[in-house]
Amino acid sequence: MPASTCPTQALWLDPFRVLGADALAQLRAVGLEPQVINTLDELQAGVASAQLIVLGLGAEADLLQDIRARNETHHHPIVCRVERRNLEGAVAAMQGGACHVLAADDFSTAAWQAALRSAATHQATAAHATTPPPDQPPPQTVKMPDLAAVRSVVYVDPVSRNLLALAQRVAQANVTVLLEGPTGSGKEVLARVLHESSSAAPGPFVGLNCAALPEHMIEDMLFGHEKGAFTGAIKEHKGLFEQAQGGTLFLDEIGEMPLLLQAKLLRVLQERTLVRLGAERSITLNVRVIAATNKDLRQAITQREFREDLYFRLSTFKLRVPPLRERLGDIMPLVARLLARHCVGAQAWRISPQAQAMLLAYAWPGNVRELENVVQRAVVLCTDQTIDVAQLMFDDAPLTNLLTQTLEAPMYKPLTPTAELSDSLPSAALSVQPSEPGQGLQAAVKHSEQHVIRAAIETSESRIEAAKKLGISPRTLRYKLARLRDDAHCLPVTL
Repeated sequence: MPASTCPTQALWLDPFRVLGADALAQLRAVGLEPQVINTLDELQAGVASAQLIVLGLGAEADLLQDIRARNETHHHPIVCRVERRNLEGAVAAMQGGACHVLAADDFSTAAWQAALRSAATHQATAAHATTPPPDQPPPQTVKMPDLAAVRSVVYVDPVSRNLLALAQRVAQANVTVLLEGPTGSGKEVLARVLHESSSAAPGPFVGLNCAALPEHMIEDMLFGHEKGAFTGAIKEHKGLFEQAQGGTLFLDEIGEMPLLLQAKLLRVLQERTLVRLGAERSITLNVRVIAATNKDLRQAITQREFREDLYFRLSTFKLRVPPLRERLGDIMPLVARLLARHCVGAQAWRISPQAQAMLLAYAWPGNVRELENVVQRAVVLCTDQTIDVAQLMFDDAPLTNLLTQTLEAPMYKPLTPTAELSDSLPSAALSVQPSEPGQGLQAAVKHSEQHVIRAAIETSESRIEAAKKLGISPRTLRYKLARLRDDAHCLPVTL
């Protein structure tokens, strides 16, 4: 939408302010030709010939939802104008689908050029983003992207794109950010986006899971200690705050932090200084803090599990990461990215329409982490780079359905046991056959489980890699191998 070629045709709807002659001249100078309208019906009539929608918002942002509904077919970028002091209105506009937000009284050339660039980027992204409908997705071939693309983030769904745009704007301000969202939804990914989009990007990104360590270890890791501060402190230790100097400190699962540590963290955030354990001098900090939680901190405050003053200190700006079921447009691009990450070589993978429909219809209670497990299992079960319904094994899907798929449609040829597997499982157990119908579900479950474990180990270089493909821990894999070895004497076998 460059201003240097031809004017950008824009529908201008502002029920709260009048577009004056001077402002109109300034807009035309930057390449914007506004068509002033007064009703939604006029917008509906003119949207086909426009390239951009400029909307003026008051205290409420409900009007934006009506505009988006009428713009659903054309997907024109929407630029919103709000009062300078109406921060909540600006946030609501970005979350509601606006590609850019301007101050209502700002008609400067730089501001509107930035708005037009954002509109052009939004339009280009929308043109390349394809979201297949859940009922009839077209056949899709997934090509392996290069390594740089594999490391990038996936924000294709409109909800995700709006969140990304808002996060990039928040990153420009040096404020503490609180990320809220369910487990596995990608809060750390968004935290890295905030870091890489901010002025602290050249500095380090340091993370800590507050639920993974006991209280005394978290305190030492965060704030550090001096040599001789306690028994065993043979040298000084810089805490994570110091390690993140000039960069970003990411505190995951902040809702699990003990109350005593919450008080110390609050003081550090307020004073922007810390004192190591056993030290006398204070250290000035230049660190941006991003916290994340999957808990309702308001409820935790009511239950006296979280400090209210710390909550307000951390939530200068809150961003909600929606669950995967609320952003269906991200699912297939994520599948492509995960296939590229977990597959060796540059072969193209094909996903059948039925498999796509199943992926899009599933509720994904485990979010992106569960999607990664399902993709890894499909890779284990596939032999021809084509993922079909039979290769999709969901965590909470009915077991009988999975067994029917496994027993009625074998997905790989018999494999020769590796030395690693042979050490843990007798060769007789490798030929376990499905039990007779009268023996019920239990033997069929064991057969199906052994079948999948065999394939994972045969296609992996180590037991750790096999466990990763199966979506379980190495310890769980060892347990399952031992159980199969013990049960081999009780199941019908073919020697």
